[in-house]
Amino acid sequence: MDLIRVGTAIRLIRIRRGWTQADLADRARVSTGFVSMIERGRSENARFARLRRVAEALDARLDFVLRWQGSDLDRLLNSRHSAMHEAVAVYFERLDGWERAPEVSYSIYGERGVIDILAWHVATGTLLVIELKTEIVDIQELIGKIDQKRRLASRIGRERGWQAGIVGVWVLVAESRTNRRRVSAHRRTLKAAFQSDGRSIEGWLRKPSGRISALSFLPNLNEPRLRTDCASRRRVRRARTLHERPIGPGLAIALAVVWPTVGSSGCPKPTGLRFGQVLEARPTPTRTGLRFGQVFEAGPDSTGLD
Repeated sequence: MDLIRVGTAIRLIRIRRGWTQADLADRARVSTGFVSMIERGRSENARFARLRRVAEALDARLDFVLRWQGSDLDRLLNSRHSAMHEAVAVYFERLDGWERAPEVSYSIYGERGVIDILAWHVATGTLLVIELKTEIVDIQELIGKIDQKRRLASRIGRERGWQAGIVGVWVLVAESRTNRRRVSAHRRTLKAAFQSDGRSIEGWLRKPSGRISALSFLPNLNEPRLRTDCASRRRVRRARTLHERPIGPGLAIALAVVWPTVGSSGCPKPTGLRFGQVLEARPTPTRTGLRFGQVFEAGPDSTGLD
């Protein structure tokens, strides 16, 4: 984020509104000195929440833009969204009477956006706006954008020859613990906007009847194998080696047993030790002096300790 450019923009918008720095500080609930610091591009140590509060006081929006290796980041992010598109396509192939158009863009009276999937049911004259979300970030923005797409859907459909009498919306969220937690935290607000769940939408899709507003998670499509492709994020954990495995003092683990002799049948003679068996290691150097993780040899009539 270019802090100097952000500060210049904040200053120009403030002056355009005819506000002083003190006026902006009062509305954003920050100090005048903080506003001055932002406008001079010296906000590198400021918390993002406070920066965003100043921008919102001016009816502006402040976002981070992350760039990485040219277009590679876009392909990385879009791969999860594409996996959700594929899951929905597979599901709709099992349904009768539906046509669909992916990534439908619109620009109507200054309202712009993209409908992820616009589906049309010929027999009932029903349009369905499908919104695919790999992550739930801003609940209010989600609800507002869905409402906009619902209002404009009939006009967008007419441009394709689809004369809709009913318009429904379906928000499909990728399964992840983070998304589940965010939906749960705003369940009352989301329930007011989206009254139906995954079970309701499945029945409605087979026989559309009336308007529907639904929110569900991807596994409700009965495509659990796609969950790993569409989930919000994956945790990376460093693999623990055997040497990092906790063990008490004076103990060693038999990681392997080497049989030095072979019986008459051609099979090695067992020593009675098992892989991973916990043994007592005697600390005196005249004994075995076993170390954790050491591979030792045991004679055919020995436990390997003496």
